[in-house]
Amino acid sequence: MELRRDIIEKLLEWRESPNRKPLIISGARQIGKTWLMKHFGKEYFKHTAYFNFDNSEELCLEFENTKDPDRLIGILGLYADCPIIPGETLIIFDEIQQSNRALNSLKYFCEDAPQYCVIAAGSLLGVALSQGESFPVGKVDFLQMYPVTFKEFLRVDDPKCHDYLDGLSAIETLPEIIMNRATESYRRYMTCGGMPGAAVAMLENRGIGAVEKEQSNILQAYTLDFAKHAPTREIPRITSIWNSIPSQLARENRKFVYKLVKPGARSREYEDALLWLQQAGLIYRVFCLSKPGLPLSAYDDVSSFKIYMCDTGLLRSLAALPPDIFWTSNPLYQEFQGALTENAILQALLPNFNPSPRYWTSNGTAEVDFIAQDGLDIIPMEVKSGTNTSGKSLSVYVKKYSPRLAIIYSRNNLRIADNVIHIPLFLADWTKRLIRIANGK
Repeated sequence: MELRRDIIEKLLEWRESPNRKPLIISGARQIGKTWLMKHFGKEYFKHTAYFNFDNSEELCLEFENTKDPDRLIGILGLYADCPIIPGETLIIFDEIQQSNRALNSLKYFCEDAPQYCVIAAGSLLGVALSQGESFPVGKVDFLQMYPVTFKEFLRVDDPKCHDYLDGLSAIETLPEIIMNRATESYRRYMTCGGMPGAAVAMLENRGIGAVEKEQSNILQAYTLDFAKHAPTREIPRITSIWNSIPSQLARENRKFVYKLVKPGARSREYEDALLWLQQAGLIYRVFCLSKPGLPLSAYDDVSSFKIYMCDTGLLRSLAALPPDIFWTSNPLYQEFQGALTENAILQALLPNFNPSPRYWTSNGTAEVDFIAQDGLDIIPMEVKSGTNTSGKSLSVYVKKYSPRLAIIYSRNNLRIADNVIHIPLFLADWTKRLIRIANGK
C-alpha cells in the first residue's frame, strides 16, 4: 500500500520554481524520506538516479576527488542504471550526511549546474548540518518532512469521511455519522501514529501486533542511533532524556524538569543532549512565551519549555500504553490521556504553522497549551482530551490580550461561539482552513 503524502505538492512547487536550488529534505528517521524521493522521481520524472552514501564507500570517495558538477555527473552516470539528463532525471543523494564532500557539492550544483534536479536527505541529516562542516550556506532549499498526518491516514481509512471534511466551507455542526466515523478512524490513528510502517500496518488491517512490532523496531533503531552517531559522552544523557519523556508529559503542567531525567541534573549538563535529539528530529521543543508578541521568538523564555515526541504512536509505545486504552474509559489514564492528546495536536499543527507553536503561562495561575502565529494574528489554543471544555486558562488569556480568535480542541462537535472555534480533535489538520473560514476568507 502506498500512502499519498501531501508534501508532494511542495515538491512539485520546488521542481517548477525558476530559482530552484538543490533540495534538502530533513526529518526523523523512518518517516518515509527515501520512499518520498523515489516516488516523486517515478511519478514526475522520466528517470530517477538514486545514490545511497551509506552503503557505498566507493561513492563517497568519488566526491573527495572533484567538486566539478560536470565531472561528477559523468562519474555518477557510471553508477546509475539510467541516463542523467537535465530536467528529465531526478538525482537523489540519500544518507548524504555520510559524506561532507557530497553535501558540499550541492553548492556547486546550485552555482554551476542549476539545470539538474537534485534532492538530498539523510536519517540524521539535522545533526550533520548542525556541525557546520562543508555546509553549502544559501545554496540549497529546505523542506521539513513530518510523520503521516491524520488527514493522510483518513484519506485511505475512510475516503468518504475524508472528502466530506476536506470539503468543509462553513463552521457548522457535523453530521453524527461523520463524527462517529472520524472518531473511530482517529482512535486507530492514535494507536498507530504517523510512522509510515505502523500506519500502513494499521490500514492493511494486519493486527495490533504488527503495528506494535513496527513501533518497537523504530524505537530500537533510534536507540541504536544514539550509540552509533551521538558523541560518546552524550549517549547516557540522550538516553536518559529519551526515556524520561513519558514521565515529563505525565506531569500536570508538562514543563520539562531536569530532575526527572536524573536527580541533581542541571540544564548545562543536558542542553547538548536535548539539542541532539531535537536536531535528529526525534523531539519537538515548545518554549514558553513571556507574552504574545510579534515575532514569537522574541518573547521566548528559553529556560522554560516542554518536549514532545516526534510521533504520538511512538510516544504511546515508549510509554508501554496498551492500544485498547483508546476504546475504554479508565480513570487511571486521565492524566496521560491529556499528554498524548497534546502531542497529537502539536503533531498536526507543526506542518501548518511557521514559526512553530509556543505555550503561555500567567504566574503559574493559568496556562494555554499552544500559541500559534497565523499571519499577523496570534491565536491561543487549548487542548481538551474529553468533552469538558471548562477551565479558566483560556479565559484569563482572552481577557488579558483580546485575541481576534481562540481555539479549543476537544471531542465535541464543530462550532464557533464568542470568537472561539471549537474544533473536534480529528479536525486539527484542517485548523488553518477553519481559521480562514472564521475570518471570512
